[in-house]
Amino acid sequence: MHGTSNSLYWILFLGISIVPLWASMKLQSTFSKYSRVRCLSGYTGEEAARRILMIHHLGNIGIRPIRGSMTDHYNPMKKEIGLSETTYSLNSIAAVSVAAHEVGHVLQESEQYGFLNLRHKLIPVTNFANSLSLPMVFLGAITSLNGLLWIGIILFSFTTLFSFVTLPVEFNASKRALVALSNSGILSDEELDGAKEVLQAAALTYVAGAATSLMMLLRLLLIYGGNDRD
Repeated sequence: MHGTSNSLYWILFLGISIVPLWASMKLQSTFSKYSRVRCLSGYTGEEAARRILMIHHLGNIGIRPIRGSMTDHYNPMKKEIGLSETTYSLNSIAAVSVAAHEVGHVLQESEQYGFLNLRHKLIPVTNFANSLSLPMVFLGAITSLNGLLWIGIILFSFTTLFSFVTLPVEFNASKRALVALSNSGILSDEELDGAKEVLQAAALTYVAGAATSLMMLLRLLLIYGGNDRD
């Protein structure tokens, strides 16, 4: 029975292992496609983000350019949005979509969105768990101390939990972005279809990450269970 479980796990693991690669390729191709499509309003990513922030009376949030591609983020500690080189000064559908998504996180924070608050609370715990989970599992495996192995698995479960809590945060930010792009007149109804494609492709990477983390956790549980029975 244990052998059957292992076989089923590896079939699922191999299948899911392909998902992150596919999600990354999908994001790259979709972003590349809509980076070449200029939005009719002419707004750049920076201008779109600033307009949405002003509409929501959040002009205190800073916006600055950062190096890289798709390195866009919102820093709640500095109250600052960082927009990558492929977003900040470009007036494409991809650029304004990504910029609006980051503003979506600002809107979540201003409205005390539940999952975002939970995610913030999990960050220090997750960082601690990330640094110790696999070393504890490794020590437990080589010393045959199931207690250490179990501690490592519990710690790793926090990273898996974090990846799943991230999903509603990202989906909700994208939903807010699409509403904001439409209501502000930055994108037309026809252009919103392209924005949806960009944001859905980006969301796939988070889904892939959560699935991979879950499969890793299941694998650790199988190892622990096997050792425990032995």
